[in-house]
Amino acid sequence: MVGASATGGTAAAAVTAPTAPAGGEVRRITMYAERLTNGQMGYGLEKGKASIPGPLIELNEGDTLHIDFENTMDVDASLHVHGLDYEISSDGTRMSGSHVPPGGHRTYTWRTHKPGKRADGTYRPGSAGYWHYHDHVVGTDHGTGGIRNGLYGGVVVRRKGDPLPDRTYTIVFNDMTINNLKQGPDFEAVVGERVEIVMITHGEYYHTFHMHGHRWADNRTGLLTGPEDPSAVIDNKIVGPADSFGFQVVAGEGVGAGAWMYHCHVQSHSDMGMAGMFLVAKEDGTVPGHEGHGMKKSGDSGTGGGAATGKGAAADKGVASGAGAHAGHGG
Repeated sequence: MVGASATGGTAAAAVTAPTAPAGGEVRRITMYAERLTNGQMGYGLEKGKASIPGPLIELNEGDTLHIDFENTMDVDASLHVHGLDYEISSDGTRMSGSHVPPGGHRTYTWRTHKPGKRADGTYRPGSAGYWHYHDHVVGTDHGTGGIRNGLYGGVVVRRKGDPLPDRTYTIVFNDMTINNLKQGPDFEAVVGERVEIVMITHGEYYHTFHMHGHRWADNRTGLLTGPEDPSAVIDNKIVGPADSFGFQVVAGEGVGAGAWMYHCHVQSHSDMGMAGMFLVAKEDGTVPGHEGHGMKKSGDSGTGGGAATGKGAAADKGVASGAGAHAGHGG
């Protein structure tokens, strides 16, 4: 029941991690809603290349993203995003008339902003965080049919100075499946790489996300800012429908290479297959305890998908990335 979408894949993390640049760019991508050959549905950056989850969209605080959306399916579809700013015309709901009929097109505009004080002196938080998007009209006016069938994806909004990962994986708990797959690829890293997890929950049930051998801070980035940071350090987090969070870990830090399990810790859920492996390899590609299942060679991609920038060049570095690998994180 396990699948994960991945972006990135470089050599072991540098001594000083690269950081996110300042935002403020206006970007544009094209996205398609498609029926998949197995009867499910997905979003993609190119026709015929939709994936579950859909492309991971990466932005920096202050960026604006225009999404030229085409619905190739035989039912109405839409895009609705959590955590970002948009006008009602980009809400992606039937009630606002911002959905797209079969064969139709629409431009959705998502904006992000930096933190700061309001005119009344109160503090307005910024857009930085781990968010997500999904359909809101397939099946019902709440998009229940679209979400169940795979019309969802992740959004990462970074703040200037946030450490950038070597690899990013999107994991979606959807009822009793992960990424709508009964069984699928595990996710991989080399000892010392900085790995980012984008974790989203959909469906009818509450779950927990637990990872063996690795811990993270329960805050916006999953990283401690220093020895006085009061954030709890955890390895298990309760999640419910429409929740999203993310974090970064250094693969194998303090524990070494190995086949590290991740799973829902509701026992009946993990027994039903909500579990997978975080395969942390040595530099030679071997994974202790998982012989015969070494890392892919450099350049091999993960599961499907593609990559694009918000400037519309299909192979550039990272504003929107699908389930395959991309080379970096653009500014």
